[in-house]
Amino acid sequence: MYDFVIIGGGLAGLISAIMLGKAGFKVVLLEKNSYPFHRVCGEYISNETLPLLNKLGINPFDWGAVAISRLQITSPAGKSLELPLASGGFGISRYVLDAKLAAMAAANSVEIIERCAVERIERTDEHKFTVRNSRGQQWSGRWAIAAHGKRSNIDKQLNRRFFTQRSPYVGVKYHIKIVHNQDLIALHNFKDGYCGISRIEDDKCCLCYLVDRQQLRKHGTIAQLEAKTLHKNPFLKEIFSKANILYDAPKVINEVSFAPKTLVENGILMCGDAAGMITPLCGNGMAMAMHGGALLAHLLTQCEAGKFSREELYRQYQQQWKQLFSLRLWTGRQIQRFFGAPVLTEMLVGGFQMAPAAAELLIRQTHGSPIRL
Repeated sequence: MYDFVIIGGGLAGLISAIMLGKAGFKVVLLEKNSYPFHRVCGEYISNETLPLLNKLGINPFDWGAVAISRLQITSPAGKSLELPLASGGFGISRYVLDAKLAAMAAANSVEIIERCAVERIERTDEHKFTVRNSRGQQWSGRWAIAAHGKRSNIDKQLNRRFFTQRSPYVGVKYHIKIVHNQDLIALHNFKDGYCGISRIEDDKCCLCYLVDRQQLRKHGTIAQLEAKTLHKNPFLKEIFSKANILYDAPKVINEVSFAPKTLVENGILMCGDAAGMITPLCGNGMAMAMHGGALLAHLLTQCEAGKFSREELYRQYQQQWKQLFSLRLWTGRQIQRFFGAPVLTEMLVGGFQMAPAAAELLIRQTHGSPIRL
């Protein structure tokens, strides 16, 4: 039996696995894909993660990360605003980052099982969880960490409340080659959605957008959606006309939900996007996933050292997670309401042009302090 069974090898699951493996625990991580692979993700990480990564012996710039220090926001009609990013960040693809972190986890004695689609997690007694995949294989551990991402069959199996609430959002991502300022992340708005673009490794850019599903249904195909809706923003029209798209087809994800989620389900610990997801326009989801994974691993290590009970672990994890992220998530949901509606977006960007300090304050509300555990 393992000490920890981790479901999902994204940022939260991998950071937890690395820290628990370093602490000497027996850890297995189950990932439905095979590294390296692409994820629908904006691929920008705020610098609040650097102290944590450095403590783990990771320098993302050794892996090709690109420093980012400025933000551009444009409206559907082409108004533009540029702001400094107070804390700054960096761009790196999940294709590179996740594979590097997985290799580090394996080097710290974490057993990684790829192409393993988990279907069920069951609590078989107070100190034992059993995890089964689609092929009937199973793993048991004293703890189960569910870091399976935004939405999966596990959420349905556990009857999680958010799962029954339909989400109208679809995410679309490309890697492209285009001339783009290295230190700039841009947020280009259009009707019922917004699109982020920033540099990653190897002179590439990540272009990722979120759109209301009704727009896709209206136009029928992603290509038509882009031509008829995204291209009305002159900045996006220029990007799509000049970009060399590096994918054969866009990466797409449906049912992107920002609804509140529970952190503990029948003793199963939720982490990363499975615990809560900030709206992508805030650009801080990857940092939150890393911070959440590190927080959970830190508390579990303390619990296993006898500093507090399992029940106290559940209480502290929920309390500290909410202290760290609840305001960010709430702020993100409020900001989201202003983007995608053309008139409101024009007003907001125009207002920010007149009072850039207000925009900088909002940005700070969606970011946190450097991660130090």
